[in-house]
Amino acid sequence: MKANLYANAAQTVEANSADAYRRAREIYAALGVDADAAIKTALAVPISLHCWQADDVAGLESGSGAVDSGGIKATGNYPGRARNGDEIRQDLAKVMELLPGVQRVNLHAFYAETDGKKVDRDAIEPKHFARWIAWAKENRIGLDFNPTWFAHPKAADGLTLSHPDKAIREFWVAHGIACRKIAAHMAKEQRTPCVINHWIPDGVKDSPADRWSPRARLVKSLDAMLAEKLPGCVDCVEGKLFGIGSEDYVVGSHEFYSHYALTRGIVLCLDMGHFHPTETIADKISALLQFHKKLLLHVSRPVRWDSDHVVIFNDDVRAVFQELVRGGALDRAIVATDYFDASLNRVAAYVIGARATRKAILAALLEPVAALRELESTGRAAQKLALLEETKLSPFDAVWNQLCRQADTPVFTGWIAEVEKYEARVLRRR
Repeated sequence: MKANLYANAAQTVEANSADAYRRAREIYAALGVDADAAIKTALAVPISLHCWQADDVAGLESGSGAVDSGGIKATGNYPGRARNGDEIRQDLAKVMELLPGVQRVNLHAFYAETDGKKVDRDAIEPKHFARWIAWAKENRIGLDFNPTWFAHPKAADGLTLSHPDKAIREFWVAHGIACRKIAAHMAKEQRTPCVINHWIPDGVKDSPADRWSPRARLVKSLDAMLAEKLPGCVDCVEGKLFGIGSEDYVVGSHEFYSHYALTRGIVLCLDMGHFHPTETIADKISALLQFHKKLLLHVSRPVRWDSDHVVIFNDDVRAVFQELVRGGALDRAIVATDYFDASLNRVAAYVIGARATRKAILAALLEPVAALRELESTGRAAQKLALLEETKLSPFDAVWNQLCRQADTPVFTGWIAEVEKYEARVLRRR
């Protein structure tokens, strides 16, 4: 399809958007839903964009001696991969031009910029993220952060904080402490909390004889790392069922971190790809939020396994936000994207995934929850199911386009032509 066709289609939608939205608003009002309020709320939910889609999780370390990705692999070789911090920021700036609503940016520790000097991970400081902080201030966005517990010689055997070697454990504890101080500095500079997520991929490929000792060591390491309370630093921990090279046993499982977070007063992270291939996280939300104050959600799309495909507006993503809205818990969720695909235009991958996530938020806010609950509570199961089915065809697209118009971002296919122009002008020249 030629770029002018994308633009023409978008212009046609734009020309009819006002009338389409008026009709849609009336339909939703008849169902007891305020479309204007839904748009306002959906636009206000921050979505934290992961920086690692831009460069295929390569990082910016100088002389780190990194060995491999530690079970993380972006497949494909589409041209235009960002090669340095300036190019990552350039791509993210373009992405955010095409996204409605509040955006943040989520950094990994190995995106430190050390000007060619070797700085090991236990020695990184806020100054190594000064360019990121200045850029975020200029663009009026908040930063979030992640220690990098992979792609390093001291993680080569698949263990870090749970390692039997005390010196290696202490190195990684020091890394975590350094990262928490960076997050606290970011929070101070941006005057909003900085969410720091600890995903630690420690595990064993096949049949460990001792599942107890690594978990006991991980508890002690985490406690040492988190001992100091830092203002503005929102600590989260993320579990996983399995990974490449840790198919049999992951030290930090979902059960481990759910209880650890609850007993330590920190936030639990649910990644949509970190469970059994047939397991979804939607049902877990209402269970966990009976006890946890907040949840960090990593919006991703597993295909067959934790493959981190680009997020789309599918049933799994919709169900997550339906549960949050139905439970009045949207403000108890921290939303971040997490995927990496090197087989397609990376800027487009960002836009597709972030727009799909906000679509799911909006769709959940447009659901006639009060009517559905009333039908269910009075035993009218057939009517409830029928209403759920019929409202799937409600004019959601008109409300979504209105949301994009209010945010002064492209409607419908309008953004695709913009990405193609950026690819021709910038990405193809790298």
